[in-house]
Amino acid sequence: MKRITVLLCVIVGLSDLLLAQTSNMRYIDAKDLNLIGKITPTPQLYHRVDTARYRDFTPNQNILVTEAAGLALCFKTNSSRISVHTYFHSMGNGANMTGINQYGYDLYIKKNKEWLYAASKAKLEKDNLLPLISNMDTSQKECLLYLPAFSVIDSIKIGIDEQADIESLPNPFRHRIIIFGSSFTHGTSANRSGMSYPLMVERDTGLYIMNLGVSGNSKLQQSFARVLADADADVFIFDAFSNPSAKEIEERFDSFVKTIRASHPTTPLIFMQTIYREERNFDKRADRYEQDKMDMAEKIVKKAMQYDKNIYFINPKNYTGDDHVTSTDGIHPSALGYYRWAKTIEPLLLTILKKYHIE
Repeated sequence: MKRITVLLCVIVGLSDLLLAQTSNMRYIDAKDLNLIGKITPTPQLYHRVDTARYRDFTPNQNILVTEAAGLALCFKTNSSRISVHTYFHSMGNGANMTGINQYGYDLYIKKNKEWLYAASKAKLEKDNLLPLISNMDTSQKECLLYLPAFSVIDSIKIGIDEQADIESLPNPFRHRIIIFGSSFTHGTSANRSGMSYPLMVERDTGLYIMNLGVSGNSKLQQSFARVLADADADVFIFDAFSNPSAKEIEERFDSFVKTIRASHPTTPLIFMQTIYREERNFDKRADRYEQDKMDMAEKIVKKAMQYDKNIYFINPKNYTGDDHVTSTDGIHPSALGYYRWAKTIEPLLLTILKKYHIE
């Protein structure tokens, strides 16, 4: 009986805390704020691809392209508190990820001209009222709020102090760079949704990077090539060799590029070598399989570079370091691994982009 009483007291205490954090607040539909990160328009605001228009995805791919990875709300407010009220269509439940990455929010506020981490929280409820941050001053703050990376969202409302102002901010990033890739690009095992390597590069450089990461499904398919061909982009970056086998790379690469080139004849196409997976350390079969992929990727892209001067290959020795401490599950890097990945490719990308006056 004593344990039940204590538990009830805890529940009541948490309820009172939530009420205190969200009382005297008003909520604004986030559709009235600037949403960035989408490569093409969609009828459902928080989907990345229009699955009614592109019908040749598998059921799993339909879910992946409607998850909100890489999407962010841009706004400014003088509120001392920010809450988020979300209705989720579905919520991620991966064992190798944090809840904050899968169904939580990741808030950054600009300070001294840089995006500084402000808050990140999550709550596993489909109809979800989440106090995100409180006790701030009432100066105007420029906010960048990354949406959950592995959830499908129906609606979002942003809560602020009842007397506070909130308004949409223009996209703070420049140019249009689309990155297509695997679970690495999607952000699997990052600790927060804003800590995938494309978004770290985005905040570091100020370049606008739209994320079409599709966990486990980036295999140079024509279905994705057609989506990319229809998109408006100054540059394409591809994490294209992490999911397909060596045979699939050999068989699909040329047609994948051909479909994109039909709409983007001279747009830079930057292909990245896949990373070294720590599962290779002792598993000989995995080691051979991964090395075959890497060898084929280098061969096929270098061949394409001979006839297409706007194709590039990024192939650093090791994206995540040589100390073997960055893996979460033998495949996906931790936040430290993704940070190292971002820092490794940034100068390589900037050197290429400078040729096209993209800075």
